[in-house]
Parts: sequence; structure tokens; C-alpha cells
Amino acid sequence: MDARQHSIPTSRNRDPILSVLKRVIPSGARVLEIASGSGEHAIHFAKNLSRVEWQPSDPDENARASVAAWIEHESAGNIAAPLDLNVEEEGWERPFLSGYDAIIAINMIHISPWAATLGLMRGAGVLLSKATRGPGILFTYGAYKRGGQHTAPSNEAFDAWLKERDESYGVRDLEEVEAAANVNGLRLREIIEMPANNLSLVFERHNIAR
Repeated sequence: MDARQHSIPTSRNRDPILSVLKRVIPSGARVLEIASGSGEHAIHFAKNLSRVEWQPSDPDENARASVAAWIEHESAGNIAAPLDLNVEEEGWERPFLSGYDAIIAINMIHISPWAATLGLMRGAGVLLSKATRGPGILFTYGAYKRGGQHTAPSNEAFDAWLKERDESYGVRDLEEVEAAANVNGLRLREIIEMPANNLSLVFERHNIAR
């Protein structure tokens, strides 16, 4: 049985996201992907980024099975087996003693409780401080509010749909996400407008563990 999952949004957004990642992720970087989902992003990015080492992860067993199936199908040599990782858990970052150069979280912040965003920022602040290829980069992608307001009617409808699924989900305020990052030593370097009223956010954590 083929465990690979297929995501229509992934097929639409992977190339616009890749164009940003090519610019902000250095060659040879060690990359940790949070909430890898189907694994299609991981495969596409790892194949198209120069000499990266890609570590996917997801707390969902079926998602991890899909990632593993994609890795096997594509014979991808620069992607590790997916980890069972939940950024809501206190201390999730502690096992990674050597840190990472970049952390990626695509369509995670709005489809998870706010505690997951706080956990992501806390762990990223620790792991990216150990980056060896320039300042550590946290890249997030998804729908955001700005100044407390939705940026498009479609995002407002999406927010309502998310809250119907789980009241702890929802399109977050960019400013609140930035504040959570700042507390953990991350600074918002760049905001990039993306297709379908989404945003890419590039946070930077300067290496403090020389």
C-alpha cells in the first residue's frame, strides 16, 4: 500500500516558497522542517536547494508515514527519516545538541494552538543560536492578520473555517507572532507577499555560541 499523501495547496505554493528559500537558506545548511505534513515540500525543497541536509518532522503518525514513503519513492539521499516532534511539548528542542542553520514551518501557525507557536519560537531561539552558516533563519509561511485585520475576505473566511474545526486554531496576528519571536532572540528580517494572500516571514537569530 502506497502511504504517500498528496496536497493540492502544496503543488501550488511549493515553487513560490522555493524561490524565497533559495535566497535565504545558505548552501550546505542543516534544515529542520516542523509539521512536514505529506512530505511533498520536503522532497521538492531538498532536491532544489544546494547541498542542504533536510530533517522533516511531524507529530502525526500518518504524516510521518507519507514523508517516509515520499523519501523512498524519490530515492532522496539528503533527507533524514521523519521525526515524531511536537513543538507544543516543553523541551522538544533539547535532544538537538548541535542545533540547525534553518527551521521551516509552513502552514503550521494557523492550524495549531497558539501554544505551538510559542513552542516553535522558544525552540527556534535555542537551536538557531548554534547555527554555523551565518545567522540562523526561521522561515514561516501562511495566512496572517496585520494590525488586527484580515488582509483579504478569503483569509477571513479561512479563519472562520479553521475555528469551526478547532477553536484553538486561527489566522494569527503578524504582530503577535513577531512579539513571540522577539522574546526568544529572533528578529523579523523580511515580510514577503505570496500568492493567495499568504505571507512568508523570515526571522533571523544571530549565532551566540561561537
